[in-house]
Amino acid sequence: MSRFISTAICALFVCSICSTEASAAGNATKGKAVYDANCTACHATGIGGSPKLGDKVAWAPRIKQGEAVLTTHAIKGFKTPGSTGMAMMPKAGKPTLSDADIANATAYIVKSSK
Repeated sequence: MSRFISTAICALFVCSICSTEASAAGNATKGKAVYDANCTACHATGIGGSPKLGDKVAWAPRIKQGEAVLTTHAIKGFKTPGSTGMAMMPKAGKPTLSDADIANATAYIVKSSK
């Protein structure tokens, strides 16, 4: 019985990861409004070392990781390895934003920064 429970828990975990990855593809057109309302404070100014929108050099290594990874970092937050603080706050510090909103904003940033 415990083997069954372990298998079920593993399956749920894999499904939760897959659903996050599957929903990571965003709509750049819808994302502009989300970006304008929530992301410009950091990504228009570069505050705290955040890459500025349109900065191809700064965004290239991030974009290379894939939009799904960037979306996951934006949803869950991201700490740059070796740093002492949170580089990207979860959902830009706005917990009311949906995962779809974040995916759309990420798509907009990627499209604008290639």
